[in-house]
Amino acid sequence: MGHKVYVVGLGPGDGVYLTLQARAALEAADVLCGYTAYVALAAAQFPCKETYATGMREEIERCRWALATAAQGKTVALVCSGDAGVYGMAGLLLQMGKEFTDVDIEVVPGVTAALSGAALLGAPLGHDFCVISLSDLLTPWDVIEKRLRCAAAGDFVLCLYNTASRKRADYLRRACNVLLSAGKKADTVCGLARNIGREGERVHLLTLEALRETPADMYTTVFIGASSTIAEGGRMITPRGYERKEKL
Repeated sequence: MGHKVYVVGLGPGDGVYLTLQARAALEAADVLCGYTAYVALAAAQFPCKETYATGMREEIERCRWALATAAQGKTVALVCSGDAGVYGMAGLLLQMGKEFTDVDIEVVPGVTAALSGAALLGAPLGHDFCVISLSDLLTPWDVIEKRLRCAAAGDFVLCLYNTASRKRADYLRRACNVLLSAGKKADTVCGLARNIGREGERVHLLTLEALRETPADMYTTVFIGASSTIAEGGRMITPRGYERKEKL
């Protein structure tokens, strides 16, 4: 076989979230490649596979190694958490793939945190929503702030990724301040999903005003409701509008 790179979304990490397509790609691969923590997750389910792992901020090296190894005749699975195309390696790998014309690249989708976290909270994404990363490592903060303001103006539900880190401890608070100043109400229903699919998994409902004062970390996915979002029975729900259709 060989001359192929699968870029595979692993989902949150627990094997129950791994799709059948993703499992088949990992089984077909000769070598598993990726960020250290994600390779460890995949290798735990496929312990006999050869592995190649790199640390944070070594994405270009990782993709180049995967493509070069595939060009030598091996089948490679480049693994990502969640979905490979949502803040994952799929885009970069495809960009770099033009240098390796004999290598076939297949993107294998996975369950991203917006979906797995939403399921834990209830149905917060029942209507139009935006996914925004608060990390300014690759995107300037002024661009992030503009996107937050536009989402607030459009009354979208928001799902926030990369909500905080040691260097960005106050970014969630900053984001909440932006949304409040852009028109989101202080009592907007919000939800937190932490350690999705892993040990210590928990969810919590709160208001936007309370969220502003709540600490978060890189393992926390944040959901901020639209004006129509409600909390009912301990669940976060954004109605699609079927009840209005029923009245017509």
